[in-house]
Amino acid sequence: MTTFLVTGATSGPGRPLVARLRAGGHDVRALSRRPGDGTHVGDLSTGAGIAEALAGVDTVVHLASNLRRDLPDTERLLGLARAAGVGHLVFLSIVGVDRIPYGYYVDKVASERAIAASGIPFTILRATQFHSFPLTVLRMTGGHVFVKGVSIQPIGVVDVATRLAELATGEPAGRVADLGGPEILDATDVLHRLQAAGRASRRVLSITIPGTTFRAFRAGHHLAGLPGAGTQTFDAWLASGAEK
Repeated sequence: MTTFLVTGATSGPGRPLVARLRAGGHDVRALSRRPGDGTHVGDLSTGAGIAEALAGVDTVVHLASNLRRDLPDTERLLGLARAAGVGHLVFLSIVGVDRIPYGYYVDKVASERAIAASGIPFTILRATQFHSFPLTVLRMTGGHVFVKGVSIQPIGVVDVATRLAELATGEPAGRVADLGGPEILDATDVLHRLQAAGRASRRVLSITIPGTTFRAFRAGHHLAGLPGAGTQTFDAWLASGAEK
């Protein structure tokens, strides 16, 4: 039996990953800032509770993500994990982070480099965006503006969790092959599907955004290519009513 600590365990692929590892008979500590059933309380932004959560842990799966402090949180976790003698760290990153000059992506690349330089044996998996990503974009603009001229390759959180479980229970492998969803869709088509499903307003302005970041997205640097290993289609995700 392996002892795992999973950061970002209460959202996205974290929940199905914790469930899958526990079903395999492993001891899994789900890190959260809030107390709850089966969770270990800890805060990556301050380090509070992290050393205690890491005591006796064999493998860390680092899924927690923060738009403003991704790198410092990761560096803090690495220092404490190294001191605890962790033997394997698995990190979930994003396809194209090294080719798209978006601030959050720049931090992800820096986190990857910090992990590689940490001395802890590691595995890095880059995945395409989750199915909920277009909704996130809409919410960031108040639900009224969407980006056109871009394709996406959305993937289900369970598909990501399945791959993470395989990697976490295996040997450290460095950076592994990118993981993409089963289809590449035009953003405008995705918007129409969201509207048809009642998940987006019928009055949304689609715009083309200039600049190097969105030029990189239009070039497809965030796509893993087909065939993708994911199994859940965007329409299947919509029909499920899931938020992630």
